[in-house]
Amino acid sequence: MGLAGGSVCSAQNTARANAVAYADMTLEELGNLQVTSVSKKEERLADAAAAIYLITNDAIRRSGAQTLPEALRLAPNLQVARISAYQYAITARGFNSSTANKLLVLIDGRAIYAPLYSGVFWDAQDVLLQDVDRIEVISGPGGTLWGANAVNGVINIITRQAQATDGALIHASAGGTANGLAFRHGAAFGDGSGAYRVYGKVDRGLRSVRADDSSVADAWDRTQTGFRADWRGEHNAAMTVQGDAYRGAAEQTGTTGGQQQISGGNLLARWSRASGDGSAWRVQTYLDHTRREVPGSFSEKLNTLDIDVQYSLLGDASRQWIWGGGYRLSDDDVGNTQLIAFLPPKRQLRWANLYGQMERAFRSDLRLTTGVKLESNEYTGVEVLPSVKLAWKPSGDTLLWSGLSRAVRAPSRIDTEFFSPAAPPYVLAGGPNFRSEIATTLEFGWRAQPTTSSSYSVVAFRSNYEYLRSLDSLPNGAFVLGNNINGQVDGLEAWGSYQVTPSWSLDAGLQLLNERFGGPSLALSPPGNDPRAQWLLRSRWNISESQQFDVALRHVDALPTPAIPAYTAVDVRYGWRLSKPVELAVVARNLLDPRHQEFAPPSSRDRANPVLIPRTIDVTLTVRF
Repeated sequence: MGLAGGSVCSAQNTARANAVAYADMTLEELGNLQVTSVSKKEERLADAAAAIYLITNDAIRRSGAQTLPEALRLAPNLQVARISAYQYAITARGFNSSTANKLLVLIDGRAIYAPLYSGVFWDAQDVLLQDVDRIEVISGPGGTLWGANAVNGVINIITRQAQATDGALIHASAGGTANGLAFRHGAAFGDGSGAYRVYGKVDRGLRSVRADDSSVADAWDRTQTGFRADWRGEHNAAMTVQGDAYRGAAEQTGTTGGQQQISGGNLLARWSRASGDGSAWRVQTYLDHTRREVPGSFSEKLNTLDIDVQYSLLGDASRQWIWGGGYRLSDDDVGNTQLIAFLPPKRQLRWANLYGQMERAFRSDLRLTTGVKLESNEYTGVEVLPSVKLAWKPSGDTLLWSGLSRAVRAPSRIDTEFFSPAAPPYVLAGGPNFRSEIATTLEFGWRAQPTTSSSYSVVAFRSNYEYLRSLDSLPNGAFVLGNNINGQVDGLEAWGSYQVTPSWSLDAGLQLLNERFGGPSLALSPPGNDPRAQWLLRSRWNISESQQFDVALRHVDALPTPAIPAYTAVDVRYGWRLSKPVELAVVARNLLDPRHQEFAPPSSRDRANPVLIPRTIDVTLTVRF
C-alpha cells in the first residue's frame, strides 16, 4: 500500500524534466534529479540515504529492452534471471526463485502484489516502456514507509505525466525471441492545464529452445491498452486518473490441458495539494482486477480495492514530518484441481496501516530520520516496522549514511492454506501456525561525486533473518510448511559512472553476497538460489548527433542449488536517427556464446534438459509525430 509520490511532481520539476533529455544531462544534473521512493517525498538523488539506483528513460531506450524484466537488468542492485519465454526470477539481496517473495514492486503507486504467494507474476506486468519516466530501484528494507514484503527492496516504476507525451508514437520490434507493435497518442485538453494519452500494444513471444535443441511449448501473446490524464487545479492542486486493461495467453510445458490465460484491468486516481506553509496532502485509490487460468493446476480471480492517505508537514527549518495510513481489501477466489488446492478456496483479505516519519536536521550537514509503521494482516495481526537512519554530508559532493531497520514478510495464502493433493491424506500442507518472516538489517552507504565527470555509490549491509519458510517432515511422511530456517546475508553493492569524453561514458556495477542459513529443515528447502558475485560494465558512445553505439557486458557467478554454470553475456546496440521523428535500432544479445542457462526451471523434471537463452538479433523502429 502506498502513494507514488514522484508520480505527481511540481510544475517546475515537470517542466525541467521535459526540457532536458536524460541523454544530455551531466552527472551533476543526474544527481539533482528528484526521487520519491526513499522517503515518500521529493528529494535529490544525491541526498537520498539509501541504496537507490535510478533507471532513466534514456537508459531503457539505449539498452534495447522490450519488457519490464529486461529493463530491470540495468539495475546493478537487482538479480534478474530468465527462466523461459515468459518466466523470470527477480529479487534483491538474495532469495531468488521463480516465486521470489521479498521484493515490493509498484507501477505508479499501484502495488502489483499477489497475495497468493507474496510475489509478482511478471508475465502479467507490462507498460509502454517509451512512456516510463524512470524506475527507482531500492535494495534494502523499506517496510517503514511501504509495509510488509518490502523486505529486501522496492521497485517503483513511474510513468511520465501526460503533458510530457504530447503527439503520437509508433514502435515496432522484431527479433529472435519476440515481436511487438505499439502506439500512443497524447494531447492537451481544456485551457492547457490538463493533458491525456492513450496507448495500445500487442506482443508475441516465440518458443524457447532446450539444451537438446528441442523447442519448448512456452510461446505467448499479449495485448494491452490504457490511458492517463493529468491536470492542475487551483491552489497547487494536481489530479491524475489512469487505467490499463490486458489479456494474454501462453503455452504450457508438459501438459495437454490447453493454454494459460491471463486478463485484468486497473483504475487509479491520485490527488495532491501543496500549501504555502510547506504542508502537503496526497490521496490515492485504485481498483485492480486480475484473472489467471492454468489448466490442470489452478485458477484465480482477484479483486483489490486500495486507498492511501499521506500528509507531510514542515515544522521548521530543522524538522519535517510525514504521516499516513491506508487500507486494502482483496477478494481472492481460487479454482482448485485434484493436484493442488487452497482451502478455503475463497478468501477475503484485509490490510490496514498507520505510519509516521520524522526527519531532524541537527546541522546543515547532519540529519536523522526515524519512523515506524504499524501494519495489520489477516494471519499474524499487527506487525511493527521501525527504522532509523543517520546521514552526514561532509561536503556538497559526498554523503555518508547508515541505517537500521526491521522488516517482515507477512504470510501469504500459500504459506497457510495450500494443500496437495486437494483431499486428505495430504502430502504437503500449509502451516496453520505460520508466522511472519523477520529481517533486521544494518546498512552503511557512501555516495560521492569526486569530479564533474565521475560519481559512485557503495553500500555494505548485513541482514539477519528469522523464521524463514521451511519444509518440515511429519512422522507419516508428509510435509508441512513451517518457520524453521534462520540466516544471515552479508553483502556489498557498488556502482559508478565516468564521463570519459562529452560523447562517451562508462557505467559499472558490482554485487557481492555471502549467505549462511541454518535450521533442521535447511536440506529440504534452500531459501533461494543466488550467485556470490555479479558485475556489469556498460559503454555509451554518441558517434554523432544521429548515431549511437552501446555495449553492455555482464557476468553472473554460478548458482549453487540447483547448480547453474556461471555465464558472461555481451549485448550491443546500434541506434540511428534517420530523421528527427524516426529512429532505427539493431540490438544483438549474448554475443559471447550461442546460448546459456540463467536459472533452474520450477519443475525438477525439466532440470536435466533446461531452457537455454539464445543469441538473438532484434530490430526496432520508432516513429514520433
